[in-house]
Amino acid sequence: MGYGGGPPNPTHIEIHNRYPMPWIILDRDGVINRDSDAFIKSPDEWVPIPRSVEAMAELSRHGYRIAVITNQSGIARGLFGLDALEAMHDKMRSLVQTAGGQLDRIYFCPHGPDDGCDCRKPKTGLFERFARDTGADLRGVPAIGDSYRDLQAAAAVGCRPMLVKTGKGLRTQAGHPHLPYPVFEDLYDAVQHLIAQA
Repeated sequence: MGYGGGPPNPTHIEIHNRYPMPWIILDRDGVINRDSDAFIKSPDEWVPIPRSVEAMAELSRHGYRIAVITNQSGIARGLFGLDALEAMHDKMRSLVQTAGGQLDRIYFCPHGPDDGCDCRKPKTGLFERFARDTGADLRGVPAIGDSYRDLQAAAAVGCRPMLVKTGKGLRTQAGHPHLPYPVFEDLYDAVQHLIAQA
């Protein structure tokens, strides 16, 4: 995992898998772990939503490769650094592995809302980088989020947006009552729907 000089560039963590499998894209805060308006700043604050780790293990068992694409503006705001973010992601990856799953890639935007980057959702830069890195065709790839910007970014690149009610999901649903996307109680519920459709 490399970081350039100056402001950090969007980057990712990769775990190789030898076998081609379908992809799924997940937001992090509010989908996998509990969110906070004060930001998630340390591994101790990174607490998985009930059943989310099990859901990711289920995805792996049913042949999905998992990518996480997440805005992490707390870095630009000076609330935590790259080492803390890496420690949070180590915790997430370890929990998923212990449950029998595998987290294949993590992409994050470290910028703030006024930095003018192309990677902060609803912009699509991280999705495009993911597609370049993996050769994945984004069309129809399930992309699960809790915020409207997650859905916007996913739809803009041809993914299949899915909303969960955890995190900011209920607020998103209330603010956009006519969303043309399926809504699920949580990540586990969404994953069970995908598996049943397979």
